[in-house]
Amino acid sequence: MAVDFKTFVAVAPHVAAVRKPILLRGRHGIGKSCVVYQTAAGLGLPVVERRASQMTEGDLVGLPVIQGEVTTFNPPDWFHQACNEPVVLFLDEVDRATPEVRQGIFELTDSRKLNGHILHPDTLIFAAVNGGEHGEQYQVGEMDPAELDRWTVFDVEPTVEDWLNWAKENVDGVIWDFINQNRGHLEHTGDFEPNKVYPSRRSWDRLNECLGTAGFLADEARKESLPMIYELGCAFVGFEAAVALRDFCEKYERQVTIQMILDEGQIEKTAEFGINDHSALVEKMEAAEVFNAELTEEQVQNLGAYFLSLPSEVAMKLWTVLGNGELQNTVALHQCVVDGTPVSAHIVELLTGEAVNS
Repeated sequence: MAVDFKTFVAVAPHVAAVRKPILLRGRHGIGKSCVVYQTAAGLGLPVVERRASQMTEGDLVGLPVIQGEVTTFNPPDWFHQACNEPVVLFLDEVDRATPEVRQGIFELTDSRKLNGHILHPDTLIFAAVNGGEHGEQYQVGEMDPAELDRWTVFDVEPTVEDWLNWAKENVDGVIWDFINQNRGHLEHTGDFEPNKVYPSRRSWDRLNECLGTAGFLADEARKESLPMIYELGCAFVGFEAAVALRDFCEKYERQVTIQMILDEGQIEKTAEFGINDHSALVEKMEAAEVFNAELTEEQVQNLGAYFLSLPSEVAMKLWTVLGNGELQNTVALHQCVVDGTPVSAHIVELLTGEAVNS
């Protein structure tokens, strides 16, 4: 069973406390490396990272030194550091390493040493692979039961909320709003066609950096930069996501976000909305699963005001979406009164077609 990043960050320190090696398995570009660094920061440890896929046997065990009749091995600098101070030793792409390197890692995870050089007692071992249930989509080597038995294995499948929470401090607001309202474009989760570019969490981060450096997402430059946003989007996240992002940026000034309605109560922003516009916003609320958590009193009041402003067919659609979420939200909206108008009376009117004297 896969865990999200929030769960992993909560659980990993307990595994680290008993110095057991941790292996993260999951799709490419989901942020496995980032969550290792996040966990290390929480533990107050620096990260020493090596890509096992690029290592030779000599890179792992070090160089031989003859001392009289005895041959010893001087460890490489990164392993010397891990033996002499507490670090998080992060071995990425282990399932792409050569069999010789993986045999060396076998000893490392089993006995916390290589060629007689012992890790510092507080050094932790982390690794990441693309194998597991997704392995057939990648050119990786299978990890046999004896090899896996040396690891504490976490299959990771981060949620959209994991990315959105991270992205609040790390990506441009335009990109954040786009993903929040178009969550299906965050990443591709199905099978991959050869030679086709797909979006991933990593590729959105890279596109964000490129667009931000060029200034293409700034308010004064966004519209004239639409062709460049599209071309760069195709290169980083693929055609479908690029088209959606370009169209989103073209209309960004007229965007009404879920946050504007629920958190800020800017109902006037929807004054010129037609039925299709309102329906699209309700669908975004459903896709974002905003009603799966209990709303605050202020959010309920704002939702009530928006509900009363809706055409009847869209109001019923919102009522249905609300009913599929947290029950308390339905109860709270039913009890809500907006400027003296009980929402419950409007609900009855919608359901029965008859006005209710309040």
